[in-house]
Amino acid sequence: MLKLHFAPNSRAGRIVWLLEELGLPYEINKMAFHPDALKSDEHRQRHPLGRVPVLDDGDVSIYESGAIVEYILERHKNGGLKPAVEASEFPAYLQWFHYCEGMTMPPINTIVVHTLILPEERRDATVLGQAQRLLSKALVPVEETLAGKDYLIGDFSAADVMLGHSVFMSNRFGCVTDDMVNIKAYIERIEARPAFQTAITMK
Repeated sequence: MLKLHFAPNSRAGRIVWLLEELGLPYEINKMAFHPDALKSDEHRQRHPLGRVPVLDDGDVSIYESGAIVEYILERHKNGGLKPAVEASEFPAYLQWFHYCEGMTMPPINTIVVHTLILPEERRDATVLGQAQRLLSKALVPVEETLAGKDYLIGDFSAADVMLGHSVFMSNRFGCVTDDMVNIKAYIERIEARPAFQTAITMK
Protein backbone atom coordinates (compact mmCIF):
# COMPACT_ATOMS: atom_id res chain seq x y z
CA MET A 1 0.00 0.00 0.00
CA LEU A 2 1.10 3.55 -0.64
CA LYS A 3 2.37 5.41 2.42
CA LEU A 4 2.50 9.17 2.51
CA HIS A 5 4.68 11.13 4.93
CA PHE A 6 2.67 14.26 5.59
CA ALA A 7 2.74 17.54 7.50
CA PRO A 8 -0.16 20.03 7.49
CA ASN A 9 0.00 23.31 5.55
CA SER A 10 2.55 21.89 3.12
CA ARG A 11 2.76 20.56 -0.42
CA ALA A 12 1.88 17.15 1.03
CA GLY A 13 -1.74 18.31 0.90
CA ARG A 14 -1.58 18.00 -2.89
CA ILE A 15 -0.84 14.30 -2.59
CA VAL A 16 -3.67 13.65 -0.14
CA TRP A 17 -5.97 15.52 -2.53
CA LEU A 18 -4.84 13.41 -5.51
CA LEU A 19 -5.11 10.12 -3.64
CA GLU A 20 -8.61 11.03 -2.49
CA GLU A 21 -9.69 12.09 -5.99
CA LEU A 22 -8.44 8.78 -7.39
CA GLY A 23 -9.95 6.73 -4.58
CA LEU A 24 -6.66 4.97 -3.91
CA PRO A 25 -6.02 3.34 -0.52
CA TYR A 26 -3.08 4.77 1.40
CA GLU A 27 -1.49 4.96 4.81
CA ILE A 28 -0.39 8.27 6.25
CA ASN A 29 2.38 9.21 8.62
CA LYS A 30 1.33 12.55 10.09
CA MET A 31 4.14 14.74 11.35
CA ALA A 32 4.14 18.19 12.88
CA PHE A 33 5.27 21.01 10.60
CA HIS A 34 8.19 21.62 12.93
CA PRO A 35 11.95 20.96 12.79
CA ASP A 36 11.71 18.49 15.66
CA ALA A 37 9.81 16.16 13.34
CA LEU A 38 10.94 17.14 9.87
CA LYS A 39 14.65 17.44 10.66
CA SER A 40 14.79 14.29 12.75
CA ASP A 41 17.32 11.62 11.85
CA GLU A 42 14.45 9.27 11.03
CA HIS A 43 12.84 11.61 8.51
CA ARG A 44 16.16 12.69 6.99
CA GLN A 45 16.58 9.08 5.93
CA ARG A 46 13.47 9.60 3.81
CA HIS A 47 14.36 13.09 2.57
CA PRO A 48 17.90 14.43 3.01
CA LEU A 49 16.63 17.99 3.59
CA GLY A 50 13.84 16.97 5.94
CA ARG A 51 10.94 17.99 3.68
CA VAL A 52 7.49 16.65 2.82
CA PRO A 53 5.85 15.04 0.98
CA VAL A 54 7.59 11.72 0.69
CA LEU A 55 5.78 8.71 -0.78
CA ASP A 56 6.71 5.07 -0.09
CA ASP A 57 5.50 2.39 -2.48
CA GLY A 58 7.02 -0.94 -1.58
CA ASP A 59 10.74 -0.62 -2.28
CA VAL A 60 10.25 2.79 -3.94
CA SER A 61 10.65 6.04 -2.01
CA ILE A 62 10.11 9.29 -3.88
CA TYR A 63 9.90 12.97 -2.96
CA GLU A 64 8.99 16.24 -4.76
CA SER A 65 5.23 16.74 -4.99
CA GLY A 66 5.11 17.05 -8.78
CA ALA A 67 7.17 13.90 -9.22
CA ILE A 68 4.91 12.07 -6.76
CA VAL A 69 1.79 13.17 -8.66
CA GLU A 70 3.23 11.93 -11.95
CA TYR A 71 4.40 8.68 -10.33
CA ILE A 72 0.95 7.94 -8.89
CA LEU A 73 -0.79 8.70 -12.18
CA GLU A 74 1.51 6.45 -14.18
CA ARG A 75 1.98 3.57 -11.75
CA HIS A 76 -1.42 3.45 -10.05
CA LYS A 77 -4.08 5.01 -12.27
CA ASN A 78 -2.91 4.29 -15.82
CA GLY A 79 -2.40 7.97 -16.59
CA GLY A 80 -5.77 9.00 -15.14
CA LEU A 81 -6.54 12.68 -14.48
CA LYS A 82 -4.39 13.81 -17.36
CA PRO A 83 -5.07 13.98 -21.10
CA ALA A 84 -3.51 11.57 -23.55
CA VAL A 85 -0.25 12.69 -25.14
CA GLU A 86 -1.97 13.10 -28.50
CA ALA A 87 -4.88 15.12 -27.06
CA SER A 88 -5.12 18.81 -27.93
CA GLU A 89 -5.22 19.66 -24.21
CA PHE A 90 -1.94 17.91 -23.41
CA PRO A 91 0.42 20.88 -23.99
CA ALA A 92 -1.73 23.15 -21.80
CA TYR A 93 -1.87 20.43 -19.17
CA LEU A 94 1.92 20.26 -19.03
CA GLN A 95 2.26 24.03 -18.96
CA TRP A 96 -0.11 24.59 -16.03
CA PHE A 97 1.15 21.53 -14.15
CA HIS A 98 4.66 23.03 -14.11
CA TYR A 99 3.58 26.69 -13.83
CA CYS A 100 2.87 25.96 -10.19
CA GLU A 101 6.45 25.36 -9.06
CA GLY A 102 7.97 27.58 -11.74
CA MET A 103 5.94 30.76 -11.20
CA THR A 104 3.61 30.74 -8.19
CA MET A 105 5.47 28.77 -5.52
CA PRO A 106 8.72 30.80 -5.46
CA PRO A 107 6.97 33.99 -4.26
CA ILE A 108 4.70 31.93 -1.97
CA ASN A 109 7.81 30.46 -0.36
CA THR A 110 9.15 33.97 0.27
CA ILE A 111 5.82 35.10 1.72
CA VAL A 112 5.75 32.12 4.08
CA VAL A 113 9.30 32.84 5.24
CA HIS A 114 8.59 36.52 5.95
CA THR A 115 5.20 36.03 7.61
CA LEU A 116 5.42 32.69 9.41
CA ILE A 117 8.88 31.18 9.65
CA LEU A 118 11.32 33.97 10.49
CA PRO A 119 11.15 35.65 13.90
CA GLU A 120 9.52 39.05 13.62
CA GLU A 121 12.77 40.99 14.01
CA ARG A 122 14.26 39.24 10.95
CA ARG A 123 11.29 39.72 8.61
CA ASP A 124 11.77 42.17 5.74
CA ALA A 125 8.70 44.15 4.70
CA THR A 126 10.32 45.19 1.41
CA VAL A 127 11.09 41.60 0.41
CA LEU A 128 7.58 40.55 1.49
CA GLY A 129 5.95 43.28 -0.59
CA GLN A 130 7.98 42.34 -3.65
CA ALA A 131 6.95 38.70 -3.31
CA GLN A 132 3.28 39.62 -2.89
CA ARG A 133 3.32 41.77 -6.02
CA LEU A 134 5.18 39.10 -7.97
CA LEU A 135 2.64 36.47 -6.95
CA SER A 136 -0.33 38.61 -7.96
CA LYS A 137 1.35 39.24 -11.31
CA ALA A 138 1.99 35.52 -11.80
CA LEU A 139 -1.72 34.84 -11.28
CA VAL A 140 -2.80 37.08 -14.18
CA PRO A 141 -2.26 34.40 -16.87
CA VAL A 142 -4.18 31.93 -14.69
CA GLU A 143 -7.07 34.39 -14.45
CA GLU A 144 -7.05 34.76 -18.22
CA THR A 145 -6.94 31.03 -19.00
CA LEU A 146 -9.87 30.31 -16.67
CA ALA A 147 -12.22 32.58 -18.64
CA GLY A 148 -15.12 30.39 -19.74
CA LYS A 149 -13.66 27.25 -18.13
CA ASP A 150 -14.34 25.43 -14.87
CA TYR A 151 -10.78 24.11 -14.62
CA LEU A 152 -7.42 24.86 -16.18
CA ILE A 153 -7.78 22.68 -19.27
CA GLY A 154 -11.57 22.40 -19.16
CA ASP A 155 -12.05 19.17 -17.23
CA PHE A 156 -10.53 18.64 -13.81
CA SER A 157 -7.00 17.25 -14.04
CA ALA A 158 -3.80 16.79 -12.06
CA ALA A 159 -2.77 20.26 -13.25
CA ASP A 160 -5.52 21.56 -10.96
CA VAL A 161 -4.12 19.52 -8.07
CA MET A 162 -0.76 21.21 -8.56
CA LEU A 163 -1.62 24.78 -9.53
CA GLY A 164 -5.03 24.84 -7.86
CA HIS A 165 -3.43 24.15 -4.50
CA SER A 166 -1.03 27.08 -4.90
CA VAL A 167 -3.84 29.36 -6.14
CA PHE A 168 -5.82 28.46 -3.03
CA MET A 169 -2.82 29.37 -0.87
CA SER A 170 -2.32 32.60 -2.83
CA ASN A 171 -5.86 33.59 -1.93
CA ARG A 172 -5.19 32.84 1.73
CA PHE A 173 -2.25 35.21 1.57
CA GLY A 174 -4.41 37.96 0.06
CA CYS A 175 -2.70 37.93 -3.34
CA VAL A 176 -5.75 37.08 -5.43
CA THR A 177 -7.07 40.56 -6.18
CA ASP A 178 -10.79 41.34 -6.19
CA ASP A 179 -10.85 41.77 -9.96
CA MET A 180 -9.66 38.18 -10.49
CA VAL A 181 -13.24 36.91 -10.67
CA ASN A 182 -12.36 33.77 -12.63
CA ILE A 183 -9.84 32.68 -10.03
CA LYS A 184 -12.26 33.46 -7.19
CA ALA A 185 -14.87 31.21 -8.83
CA TYR A 186 -12.23 28.56 -9.51
CA ILE A 187 -11.25 28.48 -5.84
CA GLU A 188 -14.91 28.04 -4.88
CA ARG A 189 -15.16 25.04 -7.21
CA ILE A 190 -11.99 23.55 -5.75
CA GLU A 191 -13.19 24.08 -2.18
CA ALA A 192 -16.45 22.29 -3.05
CA ARG A 193 -14.61 19.09 -3.95
CA PRO A 194 -14.79 16.57 -1.07
CA ALA A 195 -11.28 15.26 -1.80
CA PHE A 196 -9.87 18.78 -1.46
CA GLN A 197 -11.67 19.30 1.83
CA THR A 198 -10.17 16.08 3.17
CA ALA A 199 -6.70 17.27 2.21
CA ILE A 200 -6.93 20.85 3.38
CA THR A 201 -8.47 20.03 6.76
CA MET A 202 -6.08 17.20 7.59
CA LYS A 203 -3.99 17.96 10.67
